[in-house]
Amino acid sequence: MTWNFSPERVDTPDAAALRRDYYDDVASRYWKRPATAEEIDHGLTNDGVELLTPPTGQFLVARYEGKAAGCGGVLLLDGERAELTRVFLRHAFRGLGGAGALLDELEDAARGLGARRMVLNTRLDLVEARALYTRHGYVDIPAYCSGPYMDVWYGKEL
Repeated sequence: MTWNFSPERVDTPDAAALRRDYYDDVASRYWKRPATAEEIDHGLTNDGVELLTPPTGQFLVARYEGKAAGCGGVLLLDGERAELTRVFLRHAFRGLGGAGALLDELEDAARGLGARRMVLNTRLDLVEARALYTRHGYVDIPAYCSGPYMDVWYGKEL
């Protein structure tokens, strides 16, 4: 059982496929039906991932035994805070300890960019994500942003 995490451009084949799988998963859950290829394409268009590179952010790809298994990003919001975003593990790789390890790596990446606090927003229906965050010390915070797919906001001192 070997996990590896590395910074990667969002447009590499593995990163792009993981981003599609992430959007497919969260959109399908939200709509309570499978997302179409067109809906996924639309959701990924102009989604701001170009900011997930230093000095404004970082995107990581998680690999399990060499296979692209998950991803996540951090985005600097200001001189103190980074936002956790696009945290995802493909279903076949869940339950193998990768989510917590990915979260630790993303927190390290945020610290490396100068952040002292991590914040995030998520939806109530993403119960696995919410459990992961609270298990790793994230607590409810007041909303720091707004949007149609945001129900809960969390924060953690790094």
